Formats: sequence, C-alpha cells, structure tokens
Amino acid sequence: MAPRNSLERVLAILEVFTEERLEWTPEALMEVFGYSRPTLYRYLKTLKDAGLLTSMPNAGFTLGPKVVEMDYLMRKSDPLVLHGASSLKNLTKRYSCTALLVRWYGSKILCVASECSTPSPLSSYPRGRPMPLARGAISRSIMAFLPRRRLIPLVEANLEELHSVGLGETVEEILQSLKRVRRAGHAVAHGEVTPGVVGVAAPVFDAASIPIASLCATISGDEVVSDRIDRIGQEIRQAADEISAELSRERSPSSDPESHKVR
Repeated sequence: MAPRNSLERVLAILEVFTEERLEWTPEALMEVFGYSRPTLYRYLKTLKDAGLLTSMPNAGFTLGPKVVEMDYLMRKSDPLVLHGASSLKNLTKRYSCTALLVRWYGSKILCVASECSTPSPLSSYPRGRPMPLARGAISRSIMAFLPRRRLIPLVEANLEELHSVGLGETVEEILQSLKRVRRAGHAVAHGEVTPGVVGVAAPVFDAASIPIASLCATISGDEVVSDRIDRIGQEIRQAADEISAELSRERSPSSDPESHKVR
C-alpha cells in the first residue's frame, strides 16, 4: 500500500534500507518513490536532523546514529528482552548452543537478544537481521499457534517455501503439520536455516494468548539425538511459558495496544 500522508512518506524512506542496499542517493530514492526533488530533500533533511539518516559530501545517505541510540534504549526497556535474559543464560549453561529470543513484528521475525556458549554462534541470523518467515523452527513455533484467520493467509502467501521444507503440498496439509507442532508445544527443524544445525523453538505469548515471539536454541546436529531433542523442546517450552507469564503479569490496562489505537 502506497504511503498516504506526509508522515508515512517520510517513514517509507527508512524502509528501503536493507542488508542488500545500505546506501541510497537522492536520485535513486526519487526513482523508487516518485517524490519531487524539493519534497524528497525536505524529507531527507527531517530524517537527518533527527539523526535517523546521515550522509557525507558527494555520497549517499545511510542510517544515522539515532538508530543506535534507540537500539540501546530498546534493550533497556523491552519486556521480552528483560524477562527472557535469564532463560537465554540458563539454556547456554545447560547446552552448547546459541539461544535466541526472536520477535515477530509486521511481516518479519528477527532476533532481539541472544546468548552463545559455543566458540562460534550457531546461527546465520544475529540480532537485528530478519529471518525467513516460513522456514525453520522459530517460524513454525509461532505460526502453529496463530488463530486460523491469521494463519491461513500467511500459509497461502508462503505456500511454495513451506512446501520446500516438507510441511505439505497444499494449505490443508501444511495446516495439519502445524497442528502437530501445536500438540507437541515446540517446533524442531534440521538445517533449514543454518546448515548442520538443529533448531528447537517454543512460542512466547502476550496476555491475549497470541504468539508474539519465540524462544529458540540452535545446536550442532552432531550433538543431539531425537530423545534429547524432545527433552530440550520441553525445557524450552517451559521457559517460554515462564516468559509469557511474566509478560502477562506485567501488563496493565493502560499498556493495552487496543486502547492506544489512532482512530
């Protein structure tokens, strides 16, 4: 959907910065958005003055220092990160693994906190790098617990990739695979995101019992067998449930996002 107002048009500029395209010239931005030169430069000045963008003479724009400041503040204030920190440490004490807390927002899932007890992190997706939406244990641990009305459009939009990892050929077959994950309480994936690595993940819920994140451990496939994976899955599910309970207890009526909707 195209940006509708000035604020949305300004914020849309931030959305084009990706791992594949870290720097943008004004000319390239005008080609993407169709903004007039005066309008674009006004938006760029606003973002630069706020510290969200920066540039050097005769160079393009990149993300600015305000992003780093906001990241620091998010680490200090995000309830998911704060309540999940002990679970990450406990998992890495018990197993040689990388433990991750992964948040779902919009159409993306990305790591917001992690701990590692191996010489090299067993994950291709460090903090802040978006992960595949329809691949791996983290994705399935969230999708399996979504309400059907939200799940079906997601499955339909990612049918080919879900089929490629063996969840089924049709929407109904994939839904049946996700039901099995739901019954187990955790998801397991072998080498789907990072080759040679087993991912075991369980959902974290908000107070309305909707999955908003996932707690995951990634372990070398050489170190785990099926019965151990089941035990790890049960431990992760218990830890994820404890985080969910903490988030629910902390929530107050004033923190309900429904009460803050812009109408």
